[in-house]
Amino acid sequence: MHTLSEENYLKCIYRLQDKGQKITPTAIAESLGNNPASVVDMIRKLTDKLLIAYDKKKGVELTAQGQKDATLIVRRHRLWEVFLLEKLDYHWDEIHDIAEELEHIKDATLADRLDKFLGFPEYDPHGDPIPKANGKMPKRYSTTLADVKAGAHCRVAAVKDTTSAFLQYLIKLNINIGTKIQLIEKIPFDSSLVISIDGNEQKTVSQKFGESLLIDM
Repeated sequence: MHTLSEENYLKCIYRLQDKGQKITPTAIAESLGNNPASVVDMIRKLTDKLLIAYDKKKGVELTAQGQKDATLIVRRHRLWEVFLLEKLDYHWDEIHDIAEELEHIKDATLADRLDKFLGFPEYDPHGDPIPKANGKMPKRYSTTLADVKAGAHCRVAAVKDTTSAFLQYLIKLNINIGTKIQLIEKIPFDSSLVISIDGNEQKTVSQKFGESLLIDM
């Protein structure tokens, strides 16, 4: 049985690992907003529990058991986000913090029952893939709106930025998962993007905006 703090660290390492970057104590500290000394202490504890391996050159890596445990935490979190949005009518900019609390409920069958109740969703409301009970993952999207060429038609598949500020901006623009977007033009001066949303009037958005939306062609 892991403490709430240990679970948060495992999930953090899982997410950093997903990005394919070297996971240093500094990267963990910045992600969690913790001081480096407490991170080093937790790395020692998780290493003793055989949940992670740490090497100064390679960084932090999840062990097989650590990966299994972290995947379950992420699975619970993303299923709770679907539940909150679809069944309790929360907005997608409200669900993350609540799911952060619910993910720590440790009933052995809860995640599977929730998954069945929701109809076995493959993605959470932000487009992140939900790990299956066997650990397998649905397709992960990696192409951003800023990556495509002018004239391209695409569909919003996920958001890289899940902050309330960005999600509220998307709501204002009537953009959600599944929204159809055409990239009309890339402005050479500042790399801003002119887009058409669901075939409606054109909007100009920043390069940062384009880099924050993952799309499916």
